Amino acid sequence: MAAGTSPRWDRAMRQRLARAEEAALGELYDRLASTVHSLAHRVLEDENAADEVTREVFTHVWQHPEEFDPGGGTLRSWLAGLASDRAVRRLRESGTAPESRVRRAATAARADFIVTSMPTPLRDALDSAYHQRRTYRQTARDLNVTEDEARRRLRLGLQLLSTAGGPAAGGRAGDVP
Repeated sequence: MAAGTSPRWDRAMRQRLARAEEAALGELYDRLASTVHSLAHRVLEDENAADEVTREVFTHVWQHPEEFDPGGGTLRSWLAGLASDRAVRRLRESGTAPESRVRRAATAARADFIVTSMPTPLRDALDSAYHQRRTYRQTARDLNVTEDEARRRLRLGLQLLSTAGGPAAGGRAGDVP
């Protein structure tokens, strides 16, 4: 998983980008390009297309840093949303993917966006339980929290993920159905 960002870092990065500091773009790219690329690749299933989406996203950030609103979420989640939206649009515009694949890709992009955007404690609990195949008791020990807290984090994380099924399941307004 890519390194997270703090609200203070996000605000400072926005200010640096608004001042056109090239070093800021490099730092942002180093920290979050893997997140952007992996989201695009999951949707497009094409390395070159994912590279192009990654370039598009960072070009957009460079040209329009004012569009990021620190009060509306993290810089990481904003970039993830840009990547997901652009990748799904590219897949749809290609005309080569059947609509069922576009829908599956949109759902996968929403799920990735949700995981990328959720608070680190929830993401860590899901990672422990799902990727590491740990029980909630083992997850509690791994995260140094009570078993009740581990169950709560897993439940909340899974509830957030359940919204990835689309607007009918509680997805973001304006998402691709």
